[in-house]
Amino acid sequence: MVATIIETNNSPFEKIDIDPVTLDIIENALRNARIEMDATLVRTAMSPGIREQGDAFPLIADHNGKMIVGQFGSFIDGFLSQYDGTLEDGDMIFLSDPYSCDGAVSHNNDWLVLLPIFKDGRLIAFTAMFGHQSDIGGKVVGSMPIDAKSIFEEGVRIPPVKIWKKGEYNEDLIKLVMHQTRKPDWCQADLNAIIASCRVAARRVIEMADRFGDDIYVSATQELLARNHRAMKTLIGEAIGEEPVSFEDYICDDGIGAGPYKIKCTMWREDGKVILDFEGTDPQSQASINFFLNENMFKMFFGIYMIMVFDPQILFNDGFYDLIDVRIPEGSLLKPKFPAALSGRTHALGRIFDILGGLLGQKTPEFLNAAGFSSSPHLFYSGNDKNGDWFQLFQIGFGGIPGRPLGDGPDGHSLWPGFTNVPNEFLERYFPLRIERYETEPDSGGAGLHRGGNGIHLTYRFLASGTISIHDDRWFVPPWGVNGGQPGERARKVLEKEDGSTTIIGNKVEDVHVEEGDQLHFVTWGGGGWGNPLERDPALVKLEIAQGLLTDNGARDYGVVISKDGSVDNVATEALRTKMAAEIPNSDSPFNFGPDIETLRSNCVEETGLPAPTQPSY
Repeated sequence: MVATIIETNNSPFEKIDIDPVTLDIIENALRNARIEMDATLVRTAMSPGIREQGDAFPLIADHNGKMIVGQFGSFIDGFLSQYDGTLEDGDMIFLSDPYSCDGAVSHNNDWLVLLPIFKDGRLIAFTAMFGHQSDIGGKVVGSMPIDAKSIFEEGVRIPPVKIWKKGEYNEDLIKLVMHQTRKPDWCQADLNAIIASCRVAARRVIEMADRFGDDIYVSATQELLARNHRAMKTLIGEAIGEEPVSFEDYICDDGIGAGPYKIKCTMWREDGKVILDFEGTDPQSQASINFFLNENMFKMFFGIYMIMVFDPQILFNDGFYDLIDVRIPEGSLLKPKFPAALSGRTHALGRIFDILGGLLGQKTPEFLNAAGFSSSPHLFYSGNDKNGDWFQLFQIGFGGIPGRPLGDGPDGHSLWPGFTNVPNEFLERYFPLRIERYETEPDSGGAGLHRGGNGIHLTYRFLASGTISIHDDRWFVPPWGVNGGQPGERARKVLEKEDGSTTIIGNKVEDVHVEEGDQLHFVTWGGGGWGNPLERDPALVKLEIAQGLLTDNGARDYGVVISKDGSVDNVATEALRTKMAAEIPNSDSPFNFGPDIETLRSNCVEETGLPAPTQPSY
């Protein structure tokens, strides 16, 4: 199957050499058009996930579907290779089913709109955006059931269909889709916002082509791709060795009692290409933590990581894809077989970035990041308020970003740098809850010369009875440290009743009943530390105690002793550091994973208050 492009002007584009000034103008105009897509979205969407947090991903691509500017990576190739229909002027594609587009989107909640841009009868570009819908039906509120055994339990599945066909809007299709969701007002507004964003970008592309000429515009996009190819080829030659290196990490559990699940990747350079082979990754889960990883999407993850670590000035796009060969075993956690459930794929998606860090840093440990991207914590809260009106919240939380070669990891930051928190004022205005506490969790970041970012301690007080669900990870397997840094603290969730009694609840739980006055302490993981913590400036440790980022007890992880008056006891600090330095075990590995899996199992109840996950059965 392959899409058929119907053009009324079939003349090919002429390749033209682009001068640097023109190329710079077009590049920045495309960057600005992408920013304008985001601005249009947040001004017109309704759901807090998209409007407040920015859980949507735009791109502008060339006439072949290769991304020129964007955030998440190109998903057009996966669509074009699977779609057996036509594309012509006035069409717009709407889809959400991962299995119908080769994983171009990775769960049903992500609604993708794709707009082919025609000019004078020729396809000149594509623009696209997808955004996470807060509810698309299915068996649970929020449409992300932890215990789902198949994708049919996860809400409406939309195959590639034409929401606009030759300029005509398919209103009946939208009525059918909106009939499936518990929040049709949010979904309708969010979908219209995504469509409007794509149309804004299309107008900007047409304006550029009108200003410079079609051939110059298209030639400029090809030069931007070629420039990225040249830059990435140089980076690959410098940073990736021919000797294979492997790295593995774990998803803590699947929410139905089994875990941890291993993700393994081996990397090497061969004939100028990078090979990334996921052989050794565990088979797919019976539950919903599977991640249908599109190969081109992973190439973009790899490219973003390389660029941000080695040369952040490079415009990342799809130009380097032929330099990478991604191999993912069929039936594995990262390429599950239909109809495996996919709604909880965020944990594996986040863990991919930790694995990339572990792979890329082995040849150049000075560029090695610790672990901490790890997951994307979710909270769902729903019910009827005191007026009997239905309310429904989906919110993404933040964890600690890992310690880095250049400094400490940010405290309480997001998996995606473009995400922001939902303002507390927004939550308290539109939902029956009050935020009692919103601050970093002291000592949760792994100790190091560069400290891992602290996690967040967010306390919700519920003002109406209802149900909550939680999706999080890094509660069993901690985020690892590097180059002498310590692992970060693990996530935990505690439900406190109005009488003061507390219960530790799991990090993947569904339909937990809460009463008015109950509080949820939502504590996320901290990032791993980077470098020997005994080398951290004691004055900085003292400052961070004053800032609430560390405690006196946490300071001892850095070998720093604080006197009763709050000053650094220099004599005691020197003695403690000497003692701790002598106890550091010799190791050739730059990684500090903490206890092994079996030790974690045996200590799980004592350390987390939760039973250890059992070995998955396949």
